[in-house]
Amino acid sequence: MSGRPGIGIADRLAATTLLALWLAGCASDGEGYRRSTLALPIPVTSGTHIETPAHPLECVPYARARSGILLYGNAGAWWVSAEGRYARNQTPLLGSVMVLTGYAGPGRGHVGVVSELVSAREIRIDHANWLGDGAIYLDDPVADVSQDNRWTEVRIWNPRSRSWGTKTYLVEGFIGPSRVHRPDRVAAE
Repeated sequence: MSGRPGIGIADRLAATTLLALWLAGCASDGEGYRRSTLALPIPVTSGTHIETPAHPLECVPYARARSGILLYGNAGAWWVSAEGRYARNQTPLLGSVMVLTGYAGPGRGHVGVVSELVSAREIRIDHANWLGDGAIYLDDPVADVSQDNRWTEVRIWNPRSRSWGTKTYLVEGFIGPSRVHRPDRVAAE
Protein backbone atom coordinates (compact mmCIF):
# COMPACT_ATOMS: atom_id res chain seq x y z
CA MET A 1 0.00 0.00 0.00
CA SER A 2 1.24 3.43 -0.88
CA GLY A 3 -0.35 5.19 2.08
CA ARG A 4 -2.30 7.69 0.02
CA PRO A 5 -6.07 7.68 0.27
CA GLY A 6 -7.83 5.82 -2.52
CA ILE A 7 -11.28 4.93 -3.62
CA GLY A 8 -12.38 1.65 -2.14
CA ILE A 9 -14.75 -0.92 -3.53
CA ALA A 10 -17.57 0.31 -1.27
CA ASP A 11 -17.09 3.89 -2.52
CA ARG A 12 -17.16 2.74 -6.14
CA LEU A 13 -20.28 0.67 -5.53
CA ALA A 14 -22.02 3.62 -3.86
CA ALA A 15 -21.07 5.97 -6.71
CA THR A 16 -22.23 3.45 -9.33
CA THR A 17 -25.54 2.96 -7.49
CA LEU A 18 -26.14 6.71 -7.27
CA LEU A 19 -25.33 7.13 -10.96
CA ALA A 20 -27.71 4.30 -11.90
CA LEU A 21 -30.50 5.80 -9.78
CA TRP A 22 -29.92 9.22 -11.33
CA LEU A 23 -30.01 7.79 -14.86
CA ALA A 24 -33.11 5.74 -14.09
CA GLY A 25 -34.79 8.90 -12.83
CA CYS A 26 -33.96 10.64 -16.10
CA ALA A 27 -35.30 7.76 -18.13
CA SER A 28 -38.54 7.40 -16.21
CA ASP A 29 -39.45 11.09 -16.35
CA GLY A 30 -38.74 11.66 -20.04
CA GLU A 31 -40.28 14.27 -22.29
CA GLY A 32 -43.09 12.00 -23.48
CA TYR A 33 -45.05 11.82 -20.26
CA ARG A 34 -45.51 13.37 -16.86
CA ARG A 35 -46.73 12.08 -13.53
CA SER A 36 -50.42 12.65 -12.99
CA THR A 37 -52.33 12.97 -9.77
CA LEU A 38 -55.67 13.37 -11.54
CA ALA A 39 -58.23 11.02 -10.02
CA LEU A 40 -60.13 9.12 -12.69
CA PRO A 41 -63.23 6.98 -12.24
CA ILE A 42 -62.72 3.23 -12.38
CA PRO A 43 -63.77 2.06 -15.85
CA VAL A 44 -65.91 -0.96 -16.64
CA THR A 45 -63.31 -3.55 -17.60
CA SER A 46 -65.36 -6.69 -18.14
CA GLY A 47 -63.92 -7.13 -21.66
CA THR A 48 -60.38 -6.05 -20.81
CA HIS A 49 -57.93 -8.93 -20.91
CA ILE A 50 -54.37 -9.89 -21.73
CA GLU A 51 -53.34 -12.56 -24.22
CA THR A 52 -49.90 -14.10 -24.24
CA PRO A 53 -48.89 -14.98 -27.81
CA ALA A 54 -46.57 -17.87 -28.64
CA HIS A 55 -43.91 -15.30 -29.56
CA PRO A 56 -43.63 -11.86 -27.91
CA LEU A 57 -45.06 -9.03 -30.02
CA GLU A 58 -44.09 -5.40 -30.47
CA CYS A 59 -46.73 -2.67 -30.82
CA VAL A 60 -45.94 -1.76 -34.46
CA PRO A 61 -46.47 -5.13 -36.20
CA TYR A 62 -49.53 -5.76 -34.03
CA ALA A 63 -51.12 -2.37 -34.86
CA ARG A 64 -50.31 -2.83 -38.55
CA ALA A 65 -51.97 -6.27 -38.67
CA ARG A 66 -54.94 -5.23 -36.52
CA SER A 67 -55.67 -1.93 -38.33
CA GLY A 68 -54.61 -2.63 -41.90
CA ILE A 69 -52.57 0.59 -41.84
CA LEU A 70 -49.42 -0.34 -43.69
CA LEU A 71 -46.79 1.80 -42.01
CA TYR A 72 -43.37 0.52 -40.97
CA GLY A 73 -40.56 1.63 -38.70
CA ASN A 74 -40.55 2.82 -35.11
CA ALA A 75 -43.93 3.84 -33.68
CA GLY A 76 -42.45 7.30 -33.05
CA ALA A 77 -42.26 7.84 -36.83
CA TRP A 78 -45.82 6.72 -37.69
CA TRP A 79 -47.46 10.14 -37.44
CA VAL A 80 -45.09 11.72 -39.96
CA SER A 81 -45.09 8.61 -42.18
CA ALA A 82 -48.90 8.68 -42.40
CA GLU A 83 -49.00 12.19 -43.86
CA GLY A 84 -50.52 12.08 -47.34
CA ARG A 85 -51.11 8.34 -47.11
CA TYR A 86 -53.75 8.00 -44.39
CA ALA A 87 -56.24 10.33 -42.74
CA ARG A 88 -54.84 11.92 -39.59
CA ASN A 89 -57.16 13.19 -36.86
CA GLN A 90 -56.93 14.73 -33.43
CA THR A 91 -59.92 12.75 -32.20
CA PRO A 92 -60.27 8.98 -32.01
CA LEU A 93 -62.28 7.08 -34.58
CA LEU A 94 -63.18 3.41 -34.43
CA GLY A 95 -60.33 1.47 -36.06
CA SER A 96 -57.88 4.39 -36.02
CA VAL A 97 -54.39 4.05 -34.58
CA MET A 98 -53.54 6.19 -31.57
CA VAL A 99 -49.93 7.41 -31.75
CA LEU A 100 -48.14 8.22 -28.49
CA THR A 101 -45.00 10.31 -28.75
CA GLY A 102 -42.01 10.25 -26.42
CA TYR A 103 -43.32 7.02 -24.90
CA ALA A 104 -39.94 5.86 -23.61
CA GLY A 105 -37.77 8.87 -24.39
CA PRO A 106 -37.33 11.20 -27.35
CA GLY A 107 -38.12 9.65 -30.73
CA ARG A 108 -39.80 6.61 -29.17
CA GLY A 109 -43.49 6.00 -29.55
CA HIS A 110 -46.27 3.53 -28.97
CA VAL A 111 -49.29 2.68 -31.13
CA GLY A 112 -52.62 1.09 -30.32
CA VAL A 113 -55.82 0.50 -32.32
CA VAL A 114 -59.07 2.12 -31.15
CA SER A 115 -61.50 -0.75 -30.55
CA GLU A 116 -64.37 1.15 -28.88
CA LEU A 117 -65.54 4.72 -28.36
CA VAL A 118 -66.93 4.76 -24.81
CA SER A 119 -67.47 8.51 -24.26
CA ALA A 120 -66.01 11.88 -25.21
CA ARG A 121 -63.18 11.23 -22.75
CA GLU A 122 -62.77 7.45 -22.82
CA ILE A 123 -61.90 4.89 -25.48
CA ARG A 124 -60.69 1.31 -25.57
CA ILE A 125 -57.62 0.21 -27.50
CA ASP A 126 -56.01 -3.07 -28.52
CA HIS A 127 -52.21 -2.90 -28.33
CA ALA A 128 -49.14 -5.04 -27.78
CA ASN A 129 -46.08 -4.90 -25.56
CA TRP A 130 -47.50 -2.10 -23.39
CA LEU A 131 -45.66 -3.22 -20.26
CA GLY A 132 -42.63 -4.51 -22.15
CA ASP A 133 -43.79 -8.11 -21.93
CA GLY A 134 -44.72 -8.84 -25.55
CA ALA A 135 -48.35 -9.51 -24.52
CA ILE A 136 -51.49 -8.30 -26.30
CA TYR A 137 -53.76 -5.99 -24.31
CA LEU A 138 -57.35 -6.08 -25.55
CA ASP A 139 -60.15 -3.62 -24.78
CA ASP A 140 -57.73 -1.58 -22.64
CA PRO A 141 -59.28 1.67 -21.31
CA VAL A 142 -57.68 5.00 -22.25
CA ALA A 143 -58.79 8.30 -20.67
CA ASP A 144 -58.36 11.72 -22.23
CA VAL A 145 -56.91 13.99 -19.52
CA SER A 146 -56.05 16.93 -21.77
CA GLN A 147 -57.55 20.35 -21.25
CA ASP A 148 -60.65 21.07 -23.30
CA ASN A 149 -60.99 17.41 -24.33
CA ARG A 150 -58.39 17.69 -27.13
CA TRP A 151 -57.01 14.14 -26.87
CA THR A 152 -53.42 15.40 -26.57
CA GLU A 153 -52.74 13.72 -23.21
CA VAL A 154 -54.00 10.36 -21.98
CA ARG A 155 -53.71 7.91 -19.14
CA ILE A 156 -53.88 4.19 -19.83
CA TRP A 157 -55.38 1.47 -17.66
CA ASN A 158 -53.01 -1.16 -16.29
CA PRO A 159 -54.94 -4.45 -16.32
CA ARG A 160 -52.27 -6.18 -14.26
CA SER A 161 -52.64 -3.79 -11.31
CA ARG A 162 -56.29 -3.03 -12.09
CA SER A 163 -55.65 0.70 -11.84
CA TRP A 164 -55.01 3.75 -13.97
CA GLY A 165 -51.35 4.26 -14.74
CA THR A 166 -49.84 7.25 -12.97
CA LYS A 167 -48.13 8.59 -16.09
CA THR A 168 -49.76 10.94 -18.57
CA TYR A 169 -48.67 10.26 -22.14
CA LEU A 170 -48.63 12.73 -25.03
CA VAL A 171 -50.76 11.83 -28.05
CA GLU A 172 -49.59 12.92 -31.47
CA GLY A 173 -52.95 12.01 -32.98
CA PHE A 174 -54.99 9.24 -34.57
CA ILE A 175 -54.23 7.68 -37.96
CA GLY A 176 -56.99 6.32 -40.15
CA PRO A 177 -59.03 4.30 -40.29
CA SER A 178 -59.33 5.10 -43.98
CA ARG A 179 -56.74 5.90 -46.61
CA VAL A 180 -56.44 9.39 -48.01
CA HIS A 181 -58.14 9.48 -51.42
CA ARG A 182 -55.42 9.94 -54.04
CA PRO A 183 -56.81 9.69 -57.59
CA ASP A 184 -53.31 9.27 -59.03
CA ARG A 185 -52.88 6.03 -57.05
CA VAL A 186 -56.30 4.45 -57.45
CA ALA A 187 -55.39 2.50 -60.59
CA ALA A 188 -52.23 1.11 -58.98
CA GLU A 189 -54.04 -0.11 -55.89
